[in-house]
Amino acid sequence: MSAISTPTLPPLPTPRRIEPPLSLAATTEPRWVRYALMVAAFGFLTLFLFVPLVAVFAEAFKKGWHVYLESISEPDALSAIRLTLIAAGIAVPLNLVFGVAAAWTIAKFEFRGKSILLTLIDLPFSVSPVISGLIYVLLFGAQGWFGEWLRDHDIKILFAVPGIVLATVFVTFPFVARELIPLMQAQGSEEEEAALVLGASGWQTFWYVTLPNIKWGLLYGVILCNARAMGEFGAVSVVSGHIRGETNTMPLQVEILYNEYNFAAAFAVASLLTLLALLTLALKALVEWRTAENSASLTEAN
Repeated sequence: MSAISTPTLPPLPTPRRIEPPLSLAATTEPRWVRYALMVAAFGFLTLFLFVPLVAVFAEAFKKGWHVYLESISEPDALSAIRLTLIAAGIAVPLNLVFGVAAAWTIAKFEFRGKSILLTLIDLPFSVSPVISGLIYVLLFGAQGWFGEWLRDHDIKILFAVPGIVLATVFVTFPFVARELIPLMQAQGSEEEEAALVLGASGWQTFWYVTLPNIKWGLLYGVILCNARAMGEFGAVSVVSGHIRGETNTMPLQVEILYNEYNFAAAFAVASLLTLLALLTLALKALVEWRTAENSASLTEAN
């Protein structure tokens, strides 16, 4: 008998990959939608940013350079400029030290009350500046908790430079800390631990390991802190007393001049604040660019 041959099955055809039909991506909109969104964005910026900026400088120079220079060189205006710079010059370094210390503590250590500390750091963001000014009045005013003791020792805080500095420090202290905390948490503590294992001291670890890693974030926080310090109005208005030539900062001086219908002088001082804001914006953009550049170089190195 002959062996029964098993029929050979033909090979299965290789399945063809079904290509999805060409279509617009989910995030791609028709051209008219994109143009409409761009027009809306630029229109909003023009109406609420560029037009006010142009109006400030137009009103400041409306009566000519002579009136403008007289307005910003007037004694009360110079006093307001000087006090603004003093308040910012004291508040920013204090907040720099506090921000680095708070960020280091929160990012590098685990301890009880960590969430409470984070909440307290965010407190000025949730409390009205006017309320914070009233708190200082309740503490250091004539009828406040420490008012009698301050009066007996001839120490003046309210309606003087110390009160303005305290109010400025309060409303600005979250900026540096809040900029550094996520940055230091993302970086971790491996490099610091390695430096300590190799024999570096705490200060050496900070200066040669931690600080170079956070320098751009630190500068970014300082820029934002300085901008808020120079432009603060609510808290400073409560504790200053509006004493012309003594306790008026630049925002308060603008308000007084405007209420007196001295529009040329008011817009002249306001233009100085605007220039400071534009300078701050330029520095902020520069720091963001350098930070992105450094991040890209680190990504390529890895």
